Amino acid sequence: MPHKIGFVVVSSSGHEDGFNAKELMVHAPTVNGWRSPRFCQFPQEIVLQMVERCRVRKLQLLAHQYMISSKIEFYISDSLPEYFAPYQAERFRRLGYVSLCDNEKTGCKARELKSVYVDAVGQFLKLIFHKNHVNRYNLYNQVALVAVNIIGDPENCSDESNITSREKLIDHYLGQSSEDSGLDGSYIGKPDYISPLDDLAFDMYQDPEVAQIIRKLDERKREAVQKERYDHAKKLKQAIADLQKVGERLGRYDVEKRCAVEREDYDLAKEKKQQMEQYRTKVYQQLELHDLLDSQMIRKPFDLPLAPIVHSNSPRPQKSSQSLLHREEQAGEKPCAEPAKAQLHSPLNVKLQAAMGPPLPASDSLTKINVDLLPYDERPLPAVLKQQGEVYVEPEKVEEDLVPKGSTAGEPEPLTEKALREASSTIDVLGETLVAGAYSKTWSYREDALLSLYNRLMATPVGTPKEDLKNLLRAAIFLIRRAIKDLVPSVFQTSLKLLKMIITQYIPKHKLGKPETTVTVEKTLPNLLTRTGDSSARLRIIASNFIQELALCKEIKPLQIIPVHLIQPLKQNSSTHLAMSQTDLLARLLKDLGTENSGFTVDNVMRFSVSALEHRIFEIREIAIKIILDMYKKHRTLILEYLPADDGNARKNILYKTLFEGFAKIDGGTTMTMEAQRKATEEAEKQKKEEVKVLQVQLAALREMQAEAQFEKEKESDMGKMKNQDDPRKKAIHSNPPDVPDDHASVANYLDYLCIFCGERDDSFTEEGLDLHYWKHCPMLTRCEHCKQVVEIASLTDHLLTECDKRDDFGKCHRCCEAILKEELPRHIKIKACNPARSEKLANRCPLCHENFTPGEES
Repeated sequence: MPHKIGFVVVSSSGHEDGFNAKELMVHAPTVNGWRSPRFCQFPQEIVLQMVERCRVRKLQLLAHQYMISSKIEFYISDSLPEYFAPYQAERFRRLGYVSLCDNEKTGCKARELKSVYVDAVGQFLKLIFHKNHVNRYNLYNQVALVAVNIIGDPENCSDESNITSREKLIDHYLGQSSEDSGLDGSYIGKPDYISPLDDLAFDMYQDPEVAQIIRKLDERKREAVQKERYDHAKKLKQAIADLQKVGERLGRYDVEKRCAVEREDYDLAKEKKQQMEQYRTKVYQQLELHDLLDSQMIRKPFDLPLAPIVHSNSPRPQKSSQSLLHREEQAGEKPCAEPAKAQLHSPLNVKLQAAMGPPLPASDSLTKINVDLLPYDERPLPAVLKQQGEVYVEPEKVEEDLVPKGSTAGEPEPLTEKALREASSTIDVLGETLVAGAYSKTWSYREDALLSLYNRLMATPVGTPKEDLKNLLRAAIFLIRRAIKDLVPSVFQTSLKLLKMIITQYIPKHKLGKPETTVTVEKTLPNLLTRTGDSSARLRIIASNFIQELALCKEIKPLQIIPVHLIQPLKQNSSTHLAMSQTDLLARLLKDLGTENSGFTVDNVMRFSVSALEHRIFEIREIAIKIILDMYKKHRTLILEYLPADDGNARKNILYKTLFEGFAKIDGGTTMTMEAQRKATEEAEKQKKEEVKVLQVQLAALREMQAEAQFEKEKESDMGKMKNQDDPRKKAIHSNPPDVPDDHASVANYLDYLCIFCGERDDSFTEEGLDLHYWKHCPMLTRCEHCKQVVEIASLTDHLLTECDKRDDFGKCHRCCEAILKEELPRHIKIKACNPARSEKLANRCPLCHENFTPGEES
């Protein structure tokens, strides 16, 4: 019957210090495995010698998480011509090869297990490793192998010759003899049956001492079955199942202890060591181990709960084996390790390990345990087994270790009544344990819950009913929306990873269509946009980059969802970071997507940009100017429709001045042209003011002349009446009106067409024309946004504080002396970002641009 074949490493092309190929001869939770030298030449090779000539049925390889070979070839040979002779390829028969995944989908956090079914006879097995997959973690272009397992059965050899061959091999390489530990995992009636105890997964998750006891009990169970002692066999089976839980827990404690040593947390390492010793002693006493090994029957091996010693400072509670065992029995599952795990053992391992010394601490050692024993939310889902017709070329089974990094045993606290009501529909789909992890106060539980959900969605088979797929999607979205708000960076990033997988893999894989993609994005995008205003710069950048990545994703880009959210007008009371991130994200996406069928149009982008020009934050105004200039390069005259005319009034605003100068540069104009235009405008304004002053002087002189003429007229009139009452000629002469009043009338008419605020003269300035000028065009006046009244700009602050209908909503800042909304006044005073005002004797103050300028009425 096929069983595990022991082997030794006879040669390798090289290795890194501390990662010798002989590490492959030992299988335990804390092994290092083999690594090639740094910047080595390819291909690399390892030659293994099996303890006997056998027919190989199955090969198992456990790859490293990021030092991954692109291809591994297998060669087999019956013998070697001479000791340590050069191993030429022609002396070995090629079996085929396997290709390994580059592991990008898991972020290089999972280890891939390859299981290949073969049928070949020989005693020497050669593995050839080809060039590595390139990733950011593999800095030295290495390849590595964590474990290798060989399963087969002897080929025309007696038991005595097998034992002799084994003893010779071990004595030759290690100076010790070995014993047959009874690794035959045969099953009556199934000649090709491979025992789960021989699978690579068993030893990788078992304490080595407990693993040997389990194998001996398994032998005794088979003997009892052959002798038809079924009651005894049943008790042995139960003992084996219980010991598997014990061994996996002890193995996990050993891994945690070694990790603590690597972190130099010796208090935790000591605690784990004591915990292991106490737990092991307690279990052995409960099992009545010695009586069991002496063929005594086991009586109620777990009358007492197998809970480990929990210290008061232990970070996580441990779940008892009794409760796990009870759950397993209720589910009707087999109490044996599944053959989809990772690593190798042999009957010679104890002696080989003793010869090589204790295994070195391994930072890459597996922390995964039997999936049946994990809490529901920490269980990795089984990988899909792929059966192919070609025996020697491609593997027949691909399995991955997707245990969350850093996950530990234990359960989160129970859900509160509020959480149960809030997540009732999600609990129906995902189970209470997983949802409790997502709601836990411990961040590691929340992260593990999301990773478990990730694995569950990835492993959902094609062909699942659409309704079940949609329910699973809705439940996942519910937890993602909650996790996006999480303050812990690792939980937040895990939620983004899960969301990206749903959009790019889960929905396309199951062909759920655009409606489900739309629902997913619309429900999560508001929370993502909120995180772009986070106080942490790192999280803001992560959120913004993720939104940009989603917008460019081929599944989301045609839906035009994200641009529609970004062009919404900025709220004046929104946080600075949020407004800046929204504007910056819009500018970046506009460059990537353009305005053709992207959700961005000239109209909505320009409306957003023009409103952003009036925002209180300088950086936002700067970005808005860049957006408008970029739009002008592509659309020219269409942009000008959203901006005021390029005249002197518009250029008084520094933002519009910058824009018009930028337009001139784009059109091929020069800065000198704009400067000349500015000077011409200033000269015209200056000339207009001087003309007004001259006219005012003339008007005063004319009024004085008019008064004198009137006085002379009255005087002459009185004298004429007395002297020439009967003279008709004089009467006729004095009856003509003087010319001066006619001239004065023309000057008065001229002054009727003059704006008394800005001094501008226009023939259209009738009574109605002046009202229109005051309302829309006069640069000295403005409309109050709150009461719509036209007031002088110089008196706007006083108006808001004393005259406006909304004056109760405003308060005065003692720093800048301007009117500020009372709800914003505390923050305004706290940040001290305003420009301090000077006294009236030193400067005037503009309430629009918030600048101080020359004092005096004329200024």
